[in-house]
This record gives sequence, structure tokens and C-alpha cells, in this order.
Amino acid sequence: MNTLYVVGIGPGQPQFMTGQAKAALSAAEVLCGYTVYVDLVAPLFPGKQTYTSSMMQELERCRWALETVQGGKNVAFVCSGDASVYGMAGLLLQLAPQYDQVDIQVVPGVTAALSGGAVLGAPLGHDFCVVSLSDLLTPWEMIEKRLRCAAMGDFCLCLYNPSSRKRADYLAKACDILMKEGKSPDTVCGWVRNIGRDGEESKVLSLGQLREEKLDMFTTVFIGSSTTQEISGKMVTPRGYEKKCGW
Repeated sequence: MNTLYVVGIGPGQPQFMTGQAKAALSAAEVLCGYTVYVDLVAPLFPGKQTYTSSMMQELERCRWALETVQGGKNVAFVCSGDASVYGMAGLLLQLAPQYDQVDIQVVPGVTAALSGGAVLGAPLGHDFCVVSLSDLLTPWEMIEKRLRCAAMGDFCLCLYNPSSRKRADYLAKACDILMKEGKSPDTVCGWVRNIGRDGEESKVLSLGQLREEKLDMFTTVFIGSSTTQEISGKMVTPRGYEKKCGW
């Protein structure tokens, strides 16, 4: 039985890939995935066959990968960040029962919540939620409900896909919802663009200021809880050791 490795490559640079991810990419005969992601790793593994396609062709890519593995080749399906966090691991596993000669191995990677959080400091030091603002697969009503619940629970939030050309006002809408449900406009927030890649940028700011930012799909947004602080330019959400230890 041949193997389909579903590989999270983190931001895409070698230093952000786990040893397990590098081993899976080396073991595969074919690299498959969204063009941008395969282009990041293909130069690191020269001589391998590649299969790429554009955005919105996820089902086609998954079926091609499964059929190729069933046909006798080991394939690495490349995902940005982690393969299970808004990645393709779920869809491939849903399709897997139709391909009984395929062994699927999910290889974890460093998702943007972690790599972006490291750039900003420690924004996710306590309980947090991860929410995508993309409504391509999830109705906006459900996204809004999740934002409201996160605000009521005083969670830190990490927002994926904060805006795009078609969704230029979604981040502002999300900030309005959070403030309406009790988050202060002074809540410490941050964003990171092009995490771990050329042109990386980051900024720490307030929730009220975040509402006015013009960001894009390559940006990950962090919204603090009521305890999140800005310390020496870093975004920090305390775990509570200062209370436990009495300092």
C-alpha cells in the first residue's frame, strides 16, 4: 500500500518545517498542492514530479492525489501552516474510504497562529479561539455567532483570512461585533503579514485602531483578552503566574 503524506510546511521556509515534514517530502515521489505552496518547497527537493492547480480546485487536487497514490506512487500533499488547520487533511480523509489502497499520514506543521504569535510575543498565552473570516465555506451568520461567543467568553482571538478584495470590510465588521459584545476599544491587538517570508511585517495596536487597518489574506490578526498587555512592544497575554507566585 502506498502513502499519501498530508504535509503542513509552516510558512514554507526550511527553518519552519519540522523534521517529520522534511522526511515526508523527501520520501514522496510526487509533490502535489496549490501552486503557491508547492513552489515554496519544490526547489528544496529537486527532481520530484509536481502537480499543482489554482485556488478553488481543492476537490480536483485531492482526487488526483488519491488516485495517484492508489496507482502506485507515494505523494506529498503540501499545505501551508498545518495540514489540519484550515488545510486539506479533513477533505482527504473524507474522500479516503473511496480509495482502499491508500495509506494517509497527516504530518503536522506550524500554523500561522503559532508562527505569527511568536513574531508578536506571546498573544496566545491563555485560552484562545481561532476563527476564519472567510465566508466561502462558512455562512457569515455562523462566523458572527462565533465572534460574539468569543467576546462574551473573553477569549483571545486569532483571525485567519481577515479580508480580501471581495471582503474588504469584514475585519471592520468583526471588530464592531467584538466591541459591541464587550471588548474594549483599547484591547491590545496585533497583526503579522507574510509570516516567515520576504517582506514580513508586524504591528501592535488597539482594537479601535485595528478596525481601520487595511489588511489582506496574507495577514494573521491577533485580538487580546481583557488581560492582554503591550510590554516593550510585544503582545503578551499572561497565564496568571503573577497571581499564583505573588509578584
